[in-house]
Amino acid sequence: MYQINGYFEASTIKEAVDYLKENENSQIIAGGSDVLIKTRERKSGYVDKDLVGIMRITELHGISYDESGNILIGSTATFTEVEKNEIILKNISSLSTAVGSIGGPQIRNIGTIGGNVANGATSADSASSLFAMDAIILIEGPAGKREIPIKEFYLGPGKVALNRDELMTHIKIEKKNFEGYKGHYIKFSQRKAMDIATLGCSIMVKMDGNKIGDLKIAYGVAGPTPIRATEAELMAKGMEITTENLDKIGEKCLENASARDSWRASKAFRQQLIRELPKRAIKIALGGGE
Repeated sequence: MYQINGYFEASTIKEAVDYLKENENSQIIAGGSDVLIKTRERKSGYVDKDLVGIMRITELHGISYDESGNILIGSTATFTEVEKNEIILKNISSLSTAVGSIGGPQIRNIGTIGGNVANGATSADSASSLFAMDAIILIEGPAGKREIPIKEFYLGPGKVALNRDELMTHIKIEKKNFEGYKGHYIKFSQRKAMDIATLGCSIMVKMDGNKIGDLKIAYGVAGPTPIRATEAELMAKGMEITTENLDKIGEKCLENASARDSWRASKAFRQQLIRELPKRAIKIALGGGE
């Protein structure tokens, strides 16, 4: 049984923000695939809430380019919409792969990319890809609009830099962070479908002739929040794609990771995945592996 105090359906961003400001007990709900489960299970902070529905806010839907050629993804775009969108497939197909690995068709049809990021889970499949693209989170609240890099948005397990009276409106991927890059996302899980990642790895690579011009490597479930393997990224610049160099890159990735033991996998197994998955992802992104 759902223990909900009330429900308000907002039709504009201003309506949603005003309601959040005026009702301290309010909670945003989009597709509901996360919030309703936590409500039903009586999770702390999810009982007797006044829910604020945002799925009817037109401004939060859709995926488009802005005037500078950056990609704007509305926070209520569903996983299915992101997965199949032509702009995403053309420019950042690794994000399509990532959201296409979430749950089953029913979840992908209602779950939103904004909700996937805002819940702050390190296992969120979209998060590591967005980290690899240096995504920017667009937020609106009573004090106005603000933008925050995704690496600063995640504060800890389940914690994000979103105030109670604020609404995430869009996710922005700047043109400079996808133009000329190729990317890939690999999700390792115990089952091929309907499972949370044991480890997720997303890469973006730009070649300069036969050498790596730039490389971005991001992980989910390799730390308390999604992380970037910054030491490996720096080392990789100027390297040729060889087996020996890919091994060095994979090993270097361990310096930024903090894998742990859990019922899903041991620390040692996750460390092996941290080494191996970026190597595979780079090869696939460049058309040289499966």
